[in-house]
Amino acid sequence: MIQVAILSRRLREGKTYEDFRKAWYHTVGFGTANRMLTVINATDPREVIVIGLTEIDLESFEAGLNIDVKERLDHSFDDVIEPDIGRTFGLLVSEDDFSAEGAIGYKPPTVGGEEIDLDRFMGDLTKVASTIAGVSARRDRLKAQRDEEKGAR
Repeated sequence: MIQVAILSRRLREGKTYEDFRKAWYHTVGFGTANRMLTVINATDPREVIVIGLTEIDLESFEAGLNIDVKERLDHSFDDVIEPDIGRTFGLLVSEDDFSAEGAIGYKPPTVGGEEIDLDRFMGDLTKVASTIAGVSARRDRLKAQRDEEKGAR
């Protein structure tokens, strides 16, 4: 299955996309098929949106999330972006191609040419949501601890 992450960040005043890219760029890969699409908002060039598409299985999903948590904690870019981050996570439920000209008949949801069992999909989605919530809480605790240690110095 393909996990989709959409993260929206706003550059601090005076910072550039290149500043963001240097701070954001991963130094460790996920070990699975992954594509990151970065978008700069046409009406607000300080908004940077990253769309991540990662091939996952439920057994190894948490390990991949932990790689990202470690990257963000080890390579903070708080001085480049504003504190508020928009986060949306989900699973890819269908790939549709509307390139053809003219009428197109309905087809059930498919990914990689395979029809999606929506009942199974919803069960997997629930498991993914639970995993994300757990890892996010851990990330927030570790970040708060790191920030507290910085403040004590």
